[in-house]
Amino acid sequence: MKIFKDIYEWKKFRNSLPGSLGVVMTMGALHDGHYSLVKRSKDENDYTLCTIFVNPTQFDRRDDLDNYPVTLDSDIAGLEKLETDFLLLPNFKQIYPDNYTYKVCESEFSKILCGASRKGHFDGVLTVVMKLLNIAGARRAYFGEKDYQQYHLIRKMAEALFIDTEIIGCDIVREKDNLAMSSRNMKLTENGRKLASFYANAIRCQSKSLDEIKSELENNAIKVDYLEERFGRRFAAVFINGVRLIDNFPLNKD
Repeated sequence: MKIFKDIYEWKKFRNSLPGSLGVVMTMGALHDGHYSLVKRSKDENDYTLCTIFVNPTQFDRRDDLDNYPVTLDSDIAGLEKLETDFLLLPNFKQIYPDNYTYKVCESEFSKILCGASRKGHFDGVLTVVMKLLNIAGARRAYFGEKDYQQYHLIRKMAEALFIDTEIIGCDIVREKDNLAMSSRNMKLTENGRKLASFYANAIRCQSKSLDEIKSELENNAIKVDYLEERFGRRFAAVFINGVRLIDNFPLNKD
């Protein structure tokens, strides 16, 4: 695996690269969910680029950014094991030469669900993704549907702004107890992990009302940010021991 730390070195190399390229954008702390995106990209393209950049502009809490897990050595080892072709490790000054004065914003879908309680979060997400799409120069970009709102916004942004890269959503990868894989899971205590398992299964019950499920969660010391149904899906965000976890799944048609 060839590692690039300079985006201009990558762009020069990309211009001479034949064949199709897929890109998987991450903030590191990689798990099987990320690796499933890399595997799909490898199946569908001649080359695969993974990016690791902990993007500060999408964090609405400084402590959340400061405590975000960083596992670069194991990330590199995991990507090498999959025979990933390229890894890009840009820094803040290269990604934000303007110091984040130019932003990509969306005025409707970004204001609900996660956007309702995380002011500016999706501005940071869309801005960094737009930059990385331009830097990568890939034919296809792969995003997990755990962050379904994010995936939807990125796909619509690419359509609205005539981005050539195809945005591809991939199924959520889950633990055996139904908890969606997430880099934040590693921040859970032993007890927090048990509560996360309870949460992951409680929200999937479609025979109970949302209010009933919310009460069950709160009675188990799980703080609910939101629990809503939109677009034929159920969306949830909770705090367990201060760790924010999100999930969603399609509702049964009946």
